[in-house]
Amino acid sequence: MSNNQRKILVTSALPYANGSIHLGHLVEYIQTDIWVRFQKMQGHECYYVCADDTHGTPIMLKAEQEGITPEQLIERVHEEHLRDFTDFNIDFDNYYSTNSDENRELSSGMYLKLKKAGLIESRPTKHYYDPERKMFLPDRYIKGECPKCHALEQYGDGCEVCGATYTTTDLINPYSVVSGATPVKKETEHFFFKLSECVDFLRNWMKTGNRGESPLPPEAANKLEEWFEAGLRDWEISRDAPYFGFEIPDAPGKYFYVWLDAPVGYMASFKNLCARKGMDFDRFWKQGSDTELYHFIGKDILSFHALFWPATLHFSGYRTPDKICVHGFLTVNGQKMSKSRGTFITARSYLEFLQPEYLRYYFAAKLNDRVEDIDLNLEDFVARVNSNLVGKYINIASRTAGFISKRFNNKLASSIDVADIEALQKIQGAAEEIAHCYENRQFSEAMRKIMVLADVANEYVNDTQPWVIAKEDGQEERLHQVCTTGINLFRLLTIYLKPVLPDMATRIEGFLNVEPLAWGDSSELLLDHEILKYKHLAKRIEEKQIQSMLDKNRETLNMENKKDGHSQTRHAQAQQHEDTPVADTIEFDDFAKIDLRIARIISAKHVEGADKLLQLTLDIGNETRNVFAGIKSAYSPEQLQGKLTVMVANLAPRKMRFGISEGMVLAAGPGGSDLWILEPHEGAQPGMKVK
Repeated sequence: MSNNQRKILVTSALPYANGSIHLGHLVEYIQTDIWVRFQKMQGHECYYVCADDTHGTPIMLKAEQEGITPEQLIERVHEEHLRDFTDFNIDFDNYYSTNSDENRELSSGMYLKLKKAGLIESRPTKHYYDPERKMFLPDRYIKGECPKCHALEQYGDGCEVCGATYTTTDLINPYSVVSGATPVKKETEHFFFKLSECVDFLRNWMKTGNRGESPLPPEAANKLEEWFEAGLRDWEISRDAPYFGFEIPDAPGKYFYVWLDAPVGYMASFKNLCARKGMDFDRFWKQGSDTELYHFIGKDILSFHALFWPATLHFSGYRTPDKICVHGFLTVNGQKMSKSRGTFITARSYLEFLQPEYLRYYFAAKLNDRVEDIDLNLEDFVARVNSNLVGKYINIASRTAGFISKRFNNKLASSIDVADIEALQKIQGAAEEIAHCYENRQFSEAMRKIMVLADVANEYVNDTQPWVIAKEDGQEERLHQVCTTGINLFRLLTIYLKPVLPDMATRIEGFLNVEPLAWGDSSELLLDHEILKYKHLAKRIEEKQIQSMLDKNRETLNMENKKDGHSQTRHAQAQQHEDTPVADTIEFDDFAKIDLRIARIISAKHVEGADKLLQLTLDIGNETRNVFAGIKSAYSPEQLQGKLTVMVANLAPRKMRFGISEGMVLAAGPGGSDLWILEPHEGAQPGMKVK
């Protein structure tokens, strides 16, 4: 690690201001907070800013539904979000709002610079319009029948059953989820950022970044290459009134779509911090800056942060990110978070039953620098916290501190016996490699190494047996040294865990009677020093706490769903309960053309960017097939591997935005979690025909 002080600005993606923070959100904020705390422990000048993403049609409609102004809604949500983040020990240097004067000024300025550079143009486009509400409808506020597979209740930008992408105007029997009315096509003028003209810059940036290396993880860079090969499309950046947001300069009735003004919220939040702290905003955001800029995001918004955002920054005269750190999604017990199972867990529901730092530790033990989903297995969560945090780490202090208090008036020994040096040196010597893991966001490896060191510390205590020494005559000095060594081992582990367990570290600093611990303190020992009386620091999780959390969470979500019920929900329910007419009849010869085969599911995995699809590799005897199936709501990938199913083997391959699908898996059920693949009887073999 360099001894030179770095100047680093760090952001997390902006949470949308129309819902509660849940554990899926917290993966990112905990990951970012750990990294920032580590940098500050290193002595670097590091700032962590974020903000609520506050603009858009959903905010406007939700405020209207509640009978309040959008400003009142976002102010309330801001307080709720900041409270949840604070209670999880997420330590922002500034948590702001995109609905700010700073953001209006910066967004308008960026737009005008891009316009001057010839990268903004307006075009007439046709969009669906709600004649009852007299408003243009975003894609997600229109539903209808998929034009490809004819699945009902699909959104206006793509089918979550077959994976087809299409324009909203292709939907069959579309309806507005705002009013239930049938929308009409209406022409309007929209502004576009000409991303298609930024390819050369983006390709170069993707390869060399600001410092001669790619700013993206390898998986993200590979995905970017796919988008380049498919051809970059220009990005729509405007919306029509009525809309809650910033009006575009010199374009009355036109508003910036969130793609443009939301990421500028990073800059606006920092500018607000600079104004309060007397810092130089331009130094961090000018092109060629000697500072560092890190964005932590989820993989679902990779295209935006790796294409649109760096292009708009560069061509409006600002610096681009040094690193875009991308994480995967969170599953609970191997499945997508579910409201019906109570596993769509809100931050507040968790906090009512469990300590926030238990989750921080568990996430740290799972997170790495790759774009991978992580699973919150609740059984493993309980076992790992109880075993590692309480059983291994906290246990060290509780086994030795009592003797220091009772026998030595809370005073540590002035020296350590040579016999105790080995354990101390082994733990002190790990500081650099653990720091390397933190720096490179390899948190799971850092936690593994720290718990190995906790074993070393516990072995020392087990071998020296201070409780036995305490009963022997003439062994006071030895007892004093052994217990002092134990406290120092505990202190070293606390330094290494402090980015993950900041609240616990603060309480331990109080117990040790020391100033806030820095990373460099690991090179020193605490000797001839008065500590305070030890107080219990953590207790084990009980299974009933987990069940109570799930039950309460399910109850809270059900109440919220009832409270939020409105025309959108009622219309959707009416659609679901309509009698769907039987399709036109076909001849037997038509049906006989279908070749149904037994297939074994060799592997299954999530599909990035698809809510309902899984990618299956199927063995049909003489070959394997790649098939995308809309069964994610009912099965996790782990549940499917090795199962037998039935597939349509002679269906023509179909190009989807996720890849080529070479068949169709048959499933039955009303949908959602009630969906079953057709498992044939025992003895069936892959490739057998179904008759």
